[in-house]
Amino acid sequence: LESLAKIRFHSACLSLLYKPVDRVTRSTLVLHDLLKHTPVSHPDHPLLQDALRISQNFLSSINEEITPRRQSMTVKKGEHRQLLKDSFMVELVEGARKLRHVFLFTDLFLCAKLKKQIGGKSQQYDCKWYIPLTDLSFQMVDESEAVPNIPLVPDEELDAMKIKISQIKNDIQREKRANKGSKVIERLKKKLSEQESLLLLMSPNMAFRVHNRNGKSYTFLISSDYERAEWRENIREQQKKCDFSLTSVELQMLTNSCVKLQTVHNIPLTINKEDDESPGLYGFLNVIVHSATGFKQSSNLYCTLEVDSFGYFVNKAKTRVYRDTTEPNWNEEFEIELEGSQTLRILCYEKCYNKTKLTKEDGESTDRIMGKGQIQLDPQALQDKDWQRTVISMNGVEVKLSVKFTSREFSLKRMPSRKQTGVFGVKIAIVTKRERSKVPYIVRQCVEEIERRGMEEVGIYRVSGVATDIQALKAAFDVNNKDVSVMMSEMDVNAIAGTLKLYFRELPEPLFTDELYPNFAEGIALSDPVAKESCMLNLLLSLPEPNLVTFLFLLDHLKRVAERESVNKMSLHNLATVFGPTLLRPSEKDSKIPANPTRPITMTDSWSLEVMSQVQVLLYFLQLETIPTPDSKRQSILFSTEV
Repeated sequence: LESLAKIRFHSACLSLLYKPVDRVTRSTLVLHDLLKHTPVSHPDHPLLQDALRISQNFLSSINEEITPRRQSMTVKKGEHRQLLKDSFMVELVEGARKLRHVFLFTDLFLCAKLKKQIGGKSQQYDCKWYIPLTDLSFQMVDESEAVPNIPLVPDEELDAMKIKISQIKNDIQREKRANKGSKVIERLKKKLSEQESLLLLMSPNMAFRVHNRNGKSYTFLISSDYERAEWRENIREQQKKCDFSLTSVELQMLTNSCVKLQTVHNIPLTINKEDDESPGLYGFLNVIVHSATGFKQSSNLYCTLEVDSFGYFVNKAKTRVYRDTTEPNWNEEFEIELEGSQTLRILCYEKCYNKTKLTKEDGESTDRIMGKGQIQLDPQALQDKDWQRTVISMNGVEVKLSVKFTSREFSLKRMPSRKQTGVFGVKIAIVTKRERSKVPYIVRQCVEEIERRGMEEVGIYRVSGVATDIQALKAAFDVNNKDVSVMMSEMDVNAIAGTLKLYFRELPEPLFTDELYPNFAEGIALSDPVAKESCMLNLLLSLPEPNLVTFLFLLDHLKRVAERESVNKMSLHNLATVFGPTLLRPSEKDSKIPANPTRPITMTDSWSLEVMSQVQVLLYFLQLETIPTPDSKRQSILFSTEV
């Protein structure tokens, strides 16, 4: 009894000693929230700052005294706090994008801001907010609460950032080859860091939301369904093991030590890579999605393919839905354009036709992810241009793939057809003369079918069609198959869009002709808008008649596609990005853009500069409301495009 009395006495004393610290901790948290919502111009703002600084200094001094204890602080008996996952994300704060570093611990989800480094290599952070895992959910408290409007960044700005990143990377390599001083290289690396961070901030548009039990919601923007699913899986898995709550002192101790957080990820995206590490692949990746096994019950299944581009992932292809099966056999081939890509991701979904089957969260699709996986694109393994077969394992499901890579150097060659009786690889003037038409039949048929049922298809012309379907249509058009319209009506509209793109890509000479291409490249670079308009229109009207009429026919179609941008997500700039290189790329191997002899241009930089020029030429004409004609002859040509 005497021992028990002593224990109770000591416990009471410890409780009394703890109360002042706990009160200061709670006051500090209150001051932090008050300061966050007090305008800088308010007279109380300086007073709140002073009070918060005094409180934090007091708690820091206590924390320093109990550092050994903090280092061994456990969240559960025998289990130390561990960092499970961290990543840079974009948080949407009152309509503005903010770059954050997010940490998932064994007991806590924490959002921090990376502070600017003054000296040294260690990263320092300011804690913005945190949610104990026991209080975190993904389900909205109020089902009527809508996802905030996401501020979109124009594609032109994103492309300009990519070009600048490519140029800076090549400047760094040039300085290294010239053995320039480290100060110059460090300055360039700093610029690269700023541009990559800016691109990371501006590019994501997919919402990922978390909520605490008090109803407070936080919205992040990410670029891929893969990351969103990965974060949810990691959090939910840890929540099953986490059955405790943190005290206010523990939270304060963690946030005070936020400047010392150990991380897994680094920014910028490429600056920390070894010099000899692969810069990524540029060209075309052919992917055959063969089949999948391991599903426990029959479902309607499909897959999507993603590749990374400048540090974030983009959806590039989607298989058809294979219905009511546990062993889908798609055997579909896709051609995916790579922009410095290093990773191929595949996600397998169950198609949910009953919209009430799953709860719709964050405005996302109700289709359920059944598995996800990825493979690294090894340049050495893909060099031999042969098919490489692989199996991706994902949560008990295995998907069989074959991949083949063609570098940009070889993929961009225009190869004239040996058979002049077809349409692919044959000069447009020969085809129109043979058909006695002003616009090739293949162009008119594809445009007609796309306008009939593809104008609201998300990513039309950007999402790859099935390669076997495209090749079947190509063969049918080449032999003038009268049943081609029936074939098209039964095919996925993305395959028809792919066939149209392939036709222009395989022309032996670009629609804008080899002769005039250098002039278009120079004209688009003019700074005087009046001189630019005069130059560009004169060049356009100098095209051979079949080329001009076909281009104007296609131009009107692309403008109509862009009018449905709110549904199909294809802006004028997106369409220019898809069709610019296809319509303008010269047939010769060498670039038509003169290089600066004082600055060596690598393959990456050359591609970026040339493609940007081609995109800008097409975008210029897409943005013109009308194209005036200088004489009646040209005017009669322009008004004949409705053939």
